[in-house]
Amino acid sequence: MRIIGHRGCPALAPENTLAAFEAAAARLDWVELDVRRCGSGELVVFHDETLDRLTGATGRVADTSLTDLQELTIGDSDESIPTLAAVFDALPDRVAVNVELKVAGLADDLAAVVGDAGNEVLVSSFDPVALREVRETTALPLAFLFAADWAESLSVAADVDCAAVHPHYDLLSSARVDEAHDRGFEVNAWTVPDREVTRRLREYGVDGVVVDDPALAV
Repeated sequence: MRIIGHRGCPALAPENTLAAFEAAAARLDWVELDVRRCGSGELVVFHDETLDRLTGATGRVADTSLTDLQELTIGDSDESIPTLAAVFDALPDRVAVNVELKVAGLADDLAAVVGDAGNEVLVSSFDPVALREVRETTALPLAFLFAADWAESLSVAADVDCAAVHPHYDLLSSARVDEAHDRGFEVNAWTVPDREVTRRLREYGVDGVVVDDPALAV
């Protein structure tokens, strides 16, 4: 069962920062990150639509230039908001990357960033449109993220030609994992809160768990 460091594992360092990815890469074979476009056009690694929760600044990421974003720091750390390219530059090739697209319209730029990367890449999103754009642009494997509507979500994943589904862990049972496998999907569950849930999901036969703390996998 693969262990995927959620946003680089915020238990180790501030989420979605180079420090978090480097710390996770020293412990895990997979990391997950969030991607959106900033105001000057670059792809940046940042979960929220707005800056408030993580930086104390105000405004939307999509309205803020990269220069202005990189003057901000995450929480009380010295870590800034990285570009997607900078994260791939920092990660060893052996570390696989689950790139979660927060919005549509990123496929071409995503392909330009990861095209020469040595890392295995899996592209996920809650937005089927974003996944379809990637399917039309690249041969990267896809995963559909969801937190409800199991049957409908499997149908969406099949329609988009996904290799995997990423359901919230509360949706899963042994029978549902078997169903997803029978339909040709790998199953990576998010975001697993403790060791007991990790143990239960392993018994269900999931292929991977997304965690904030690598210690949950022990």
